Amino acid sequence: MAANVAIFLVNYPLHDDPAALSRFYYNWALFPRAVTEGSGYPGLITSMFLHAGWMHLAGNMLFLWIFGDNLEDEMGHAGFGLFYLASGIAAGLCQVMASPMSVIPTVGASGAIAGVMGGYLLLFPKAKIDILIIIVIIFKVFPVPAWLMLGVWFALQLFNGVGADPEAGGVAYWAHAGGFIAGVIFTLPMWLRLGGPAFWNRTDGHPPHPEASYKLSRSTIPVVRRRRR
Repeated sequence: MAANVAIFLVNYPLHDDPAALSRFYYNWALFPRAVTEGSGYPGLITSMFLHAGWMHLAGNMLFLWIFGDNLEDEMGHAGFGLFYLASGIAAGLCQVMASPMSVIPTVGASGAIAGVMGGYLLLFPKAKIDILIIIVIIFKVFPVPAWLMLGVWFALQLFNGVGADPEAGGVAYWAHAGGFIAGVIFTLPMWLRLGGPAFWNRTDGHPPHPEASYKLSRSTIPVVRRRRR
């Protein structure tokens, strides 16, 4: 997370200069056509530390923060770092295969983070993921199982990837889907070493920490009780 934020802050001034930003992306982003033609391989790594804007960065870092810590606890710092890079490279290669002649620059950590989500799903399928629902002034947190939330997310990536034009730019759905699958595959050996299904039996599919609890402050609006006639 620190590397992603620091790199974004360093190159953020370039966003006010389209020409300079284009040159920056030309040097560091992933261009599928360049990889197809036998060059541009460094972009498979450098592109996963670049972001197109504040919301792009914030969304990716939120998901990395939610799913990355428990996976890093199991893999160790070095193991998680290698896993993250490998998932990002696999995600980039999937995007290249989906649009091999595209000259649109691809940037973002979402492919690598999708790998983290895939690994998380394999190790902790029953973990509770808290989803905040806001309806006007009503705030409600709904805990849902990881297998449901991540399964729906993965299905949406496949659905949108099939319906999207890979040469038109936009969201790199195939990088997300490919990174997710790669994350499951890369985590599989560790899951087996931990005991496979026996690991799920020991942990009940949950990470080794208590579930978060939320206590929303009471409303200052007085409660008016209905009178009985």
